[in-house]
This record gives sequence, structure tokens and C-alpha cells, in this order.
Amino acid sequence: MVSSSLVYHARNADSPELHSRTQEGRPKVLVIAAIVATVLLWASAFPAIRVSLTAYTPGEVAFLRYLVASAILVGYALVSRMPMPRLRDTPFISLCGFIGFALYNFMLNAGQVTVSAGMASFIIASEVGVIALLAWLFFGERLGKVGWVGIALCLAGVGVISLSGSSGIQLSTGVALIFIATLSISVYSVLQKPLLQRYTAIQFTTYAIWAGTLFLFFFAPRAVFSTIHAPIAPTLAVIYMGLFPGVVAYIAWSYVLSKVPASRAGSYLALIPVAALVISWLWLREVPTPISVMGGAVVFCGVMLVNQRVKLTA
Repeated sequence: MVSSSLVYHARNADSPELHSRTQEGRPKVLVIAAIVATVLLWASAFPAIRVSLTAYTPGEVAFLRYLVASAILVGYALVSRMPMPRLRDTPFISLCGFIGFALYNFMLNAGQVTVSAGMASFIIASEVGVIALLAWLFFGERLGKVGWVGIALCLAGVGVISLSGSSGIQLSTGVALIFIATLSISVYSVLQKPLLQRYTAIQFTTYAIWAGTLFLFFFAPRAVFSTIHAPIAPTLAVIYMGLFPGVVAYIAWSYVLSKVPASRAGSYLALIPVAALVISWLWLREVPTPISVMGGAVVFCGVMLVNQRVKLTA
């Protein structure tokens, strides 16, 4: 015998109103899941880079990482019968691939030769402000006073965390290289947005990764030779970065940008250095200082304000 309450839920499950609410809630869940995946996977890339650099040069790490990613995506493209990009979009996609994959990864790897994983992640976190500014300049996305304060707090948190080194702020070559990487990934994040109107997230990411890998082929001969003599741990770190931070995270990030304004989406990237500190501690035993924790708290406040700004201007 079926109870009246079960009959009620069964009837409402077929109702258009409940179905509409379910359909509306599903994209929100997917966006949240994509944000979480992006944050955790990109955060794990920083300690993975440090591990890989024990056996490979910065250029070799970048090439091998995206050689793995490209190979995986070739298989996916063949199975799914992914169409090739439009000829007129090829130059722009190539530019995105060069900036967002080749230039970004080489500069980040080169910087992390002398800069710790945790410190590098906070330098990269300054892209939150750059992305918001670019979105404001080129897409007219409103920021408002609350948004500007939130972005300022995010950047201030990065400034506080930069004081956590044993010798204070070090304007070294490594820091400069990582800041160039920060500019690169910020420009890439904004440049890809118009192309996501014509391509799905996985299509665009695939094309951009292939283009970026081609630009990195300069390092191919030495990279192949180095794999023969490299220990297993650095090689596994490179393979991990190629598959997860290199493919899955970028697809998730492109999906987020296709659903959320660039300035708001960029604000979530402020969470990456906090996650990177924890992962670096668990993986590399890099212990965050009290100043690092305080800087992370300031970053969290900035993210909350930027999100509140979106609600106020919606």
C-alpha cells in the first residue's frame, strides 16, 4: 500500500514546476563542482612543479606536461569525433595557447626554481585583480565599490603573505618570472571568453593545449633524453600535472568562465594559494608561517566581498 505522502512526492516529481527548479539548480551545482576542482587541481600543481624540477629543467617540465595532456586529448578528440576549429579562429586560438600554456608554464617553472611552492601560489593569486581589471576594461563588467574593496583585499592578502619569507620580500628573478606568468594567465583567462561562445569548454581547451605544446617543442630533444635518467617521482609528477592540472582543471575553468562573469570567476582563484599551502605542507612539508595564515584570511575576506558585490549588482 502506497502512503499518501509518497503519492504526493511522486506527483510533484512529474510537475513542471519542480522539474524547472531541478533544472535550474543543476547548473549551479556543476559550476560549484568545477570551481572546487579547478582550485584543488591547480593548487596541487605548485608542489608538483617543485618535485618535477628536481630532475627536469623548467622548459622540459612544461613540454612533457603538455605532451601528456595533448596525447590524452588526441585520444578524446578521436573517440568523440571532435571537429577542428574554424580556420579564421586558428590565429587567436594559437595566441591563447602560447600565452596561457607555453609562456605561462615556462615562466612559472623557471620562477619556482628559486621560489617555494606556497610563495609562488600567492604571487599567481594576484591574477584575481588583473582578471577583474581586464574584464572591466574589455567587457564592461561592473565592479562597484564593494568589488574594488574585495579585489584590494585579495591583493593585500598576497602582499601580506609575501612577507612570510625568512628574509622578507625578495624581489628576485624568480619572483619577476612568476609575475610574468601571472600576467600571462590573466590575459589568457580573458581572451578565451569570446571563443567560448563558439566552442565548448573542452573543445577550446583542447585546441589551446595543442597550440601551446607546439610552441614548447623547442625543448623536446632534451626532455626526451632527460626522461631516461630521471627518477620515477619527478616523472610521475609531470604525468600527474599533464592529466589533472593540465587537462581537467583547464576544462573546468573554461566551463566556469562560460557560465560566470570573468571578474567573479577570477575571484575564486584567490582560494588557490590557501589550498596550495595546505597541499605543500602535506606533500613537501613546507610549513606556513603565522603571517601566511593571516594573509590567507585577508584573501578569504576579499573573495567574500567580491561575491557580495555580484549579489548587489545582479
